[in-house]
Amino acid sequence: MKKQFALLALTASLFGATAFAADYKVGNISVDHVWARATPAAVKNGAAFMTLSNSGAADKLLSVTGNVSKEIQIHSMVSEAGMMRMREVKSLEVPASGKVELKPGGYHVMLMGLPDGLKDGTKFPLTLKFEKAGEVTVQVSVEKAGMDHSEHKH
Repeated sequence: MKKQFALLALTASLFGATAFAADYKVGNISVDHVWARATPAAVKNGAAFMTLSNSGAADKLLSVTGNVSKEIQIHSMVSEAGMMRMREVKSLEVPASGKVELKPGGYHVMLMGLPDGLKDGTKFPLTLKFEKAGEVTVQVSVEKAGMDHSEHKH
């Protein structure tokens, strides 16, 4: 029985590693599930979301740059006097051998000053700069509101 379990675990780890390969990788950082919610053309702000996984020592996301909007910031959501408010963070810790999810209601990349909103089905690049790992450019897929992102594939 132990041999069968060990073989099953080995098989799962081998196939799992290829099935869940990172969308983007730089140094010890993997970037997966990169998406943004579509917005009407009149809406001038939007947000991008992703999962940052770290296979090494602690690192920090220092900045995000791109041409999609006039300004790009890393934001957190905090509760102040019972109200949820967005706040810019100067950097985002990616823990050693851990991960950080940028998702609606939590950390996210704030896109301010969009010229024409974010249109469903389009893509745009963003460059992520990490303290130790360096820079990586990712493609953000714009998707309509209400999509289930729990099993996001790109």
